Amino acid sequence: MQPNPQRFLDSLHALRAIGAVGTGVVRPAYSDKDIEARKWLAQQFRDAGLTPYFDPVGNLFGLAGDGPSLLMGSHSDTQPEGGWLDGAYGVMAALEVARAAKEAGGPAISVVSFQDEEGRFGVTTGSTVWAGGRSLAEADLLTASDGTTYAEGRARMADLVSGDFLDPARFTGFIEAHIEQGPYLDSAKEAVGVVTAIVGIRLIEITLTGQSNHAGTTPMHLRRDAFQGLADFNQQLNDRLRNVVRPETVWTIGHVSVHPNGSSIVPGKVVFSMQWRDGDSDRLARMERIIRDTIVEVAGARSLDLQLGKMLGLEPVAMDDRLQQALADAAEAEAPGKWRRMPSGALHDTTNVARHMPVAMLFVPSIGGVSHNFDEDTHEEDLATGLKVMARAVAGLS
Repeated sequence: MQPNPQRFLDSLHALRAIGAVGTGVVRPAYSDKDIEARKWLAQQFRDAGLTPYFDPVGNLFGLAGDGPSLLMGSHSDTQPEGGWLDGAYGVMAALEVARAAKEAGGPAISVVSFQDEEGRFGVTTGSTVWAGGRSLAEADLLTASDGTTYAEGRARMADLVSGDFLDPARFTGFIEAHIEQGPYLDSAKEAVGVVTAIVGIRLIEITLTGQSNHAGTTPMHLRRDAFQGLADFNQQLNDRLRNVVRPETVWTIGHVSVHPNGSSIVPGKVVFSMQWRDGDSDRLARMERIIRDTIVEVAGARSLDLQLGKMLGLEPVAMDDRLQQALADAAEAEAPGKWRRMPSGALHDTTNVARHMPVAMLFVPSIGGVSHNFDEDTHEEDLATGLKVMARAVAGLS
């Protein structure tokens, strides 16, 4: 198998042009540009000798015949203001490996671009529904920030649907290439990351309710300031987690809503998201206990009412030993001494696919660790190296 790096880069840049805005790409799930890109991909699959197949939610497969095949790919939708490589790299690298495999007479490689990985309507929605993590009826009720329902979104692709959901049993495994979206490979001047596991994630919405009052006349000791409760919680949590977490562990208060949000009003209510990620389920549980205990104590100390939302999350997913070793062997051959094994701190479609088959992931560097941003980029040499590692690994597996 001999992949063609220039053909791959040309195809990757052609996909980049669909929805291009400056150096980035705007191609949210079910938007006009997303659908245009999927139609273009379907033609690329045909040209490569693959059979395009759209399922009911818009996941696009390029099938290598009716028999068993190795599935490769990622997603082609983007964040509202996204980078040009997030997801797209994995789809186009998979397509080039499939092309090379066809030219070499095998093995059988199918390609996929999952829909709504970026979560316009949820979390990795297309692969979640395909893998059985959420029913189609449940997904149809999900709503985007603009009020569009998932049912309305996928209805925009109804004329493209080829048939029902494909049986995952037809695929022998799944390999996803992706940009790292973090700083480790780039800062170490390494070319490849072989993923060991995708971290687990927990998310809960917390509401603290106190009393709105005049900011000039209400004495500090009489205030029931909801925002000060959030500030206390954040400070105490950082201190209490210190002896529990690892360097790779992360936690984030990412969304905050303050009511009534006036410069001369003591905040009477604050609603915020609390998210944490780690590769160990036990550590995630210990962090949850600390988070819950801390917010209860803070609310009590400041006379605030507390409401905890429903816990959402996914468990950590370990990569398959055999597929992971194939990638490691290929990485050493293509980039000797310039690769590492590493966890993925970001969520990927691979998490859902792992419900049905062995999975593995490969990372290439992100310049400056930047992603989900128009400035997202990777040196073309690194993009090509990742492609070669993927092709060598697949050839070794066959």
